[in-house]
Amino acid sequence: MPRDDLHKGRVSLAYNAYFVTTVTHNRIPYFHDFYCARLLVSEMRRLHEENQLESLAWVIMPGHLHWLFQLQENQSLSQIVRLLKGRSAHIINHHLQRQGSIWDRAFHDHALRKDEDIKSIARYIVANPLRAKLVEKLDDYSMWDAAYVVAFIRATEAAPTIN
Repeated sequence: MPRDDLHKGRVSLAYNAYFVTTVTHNRIPYFHDFYCARLLVSEMRRLHEENQLESLAWVIMPGHLHWLFQLQENQSLSQIVRLLKGRSAHIINHHLQRQGSIWDRAFHDHALRKDEDIKSIARYIVANPLRAKLVEKLDDYSMWDAAYVVAFIRATEAAPTIN
């Protein structure tokens, strides 16, 4: 899908939840490196602590990020993603002693509708390592978090093929 097509119909609504997926440049698996993944987590938490969003669930896969969050007042979805990518690229590049792109320019977003079950979407997100067969149990994968942690571990292990 062309990058411009991803922009069509994109809106930023205060207090709306968004499911965002963004991939690394050329799908390079930077996040196999635990420290790189932790640097990304620190930048996600920073946006949360700055009250720009409320982080609800996320999983960092080797070459991409799935993130469910709720925008706060006067925030732009594109600006939030741009901040995350820029900040994380800077510190990851510094750690790796390199320059250049870490992230692909585009991202995919889905604004949740009122009738969508946010917990089901969060379960889908955190179950990604299971579906990708990176681990057999979610407890064995450390690069995820959700506002509903205990319930998610039980639900994803009981039904690891959530689609």
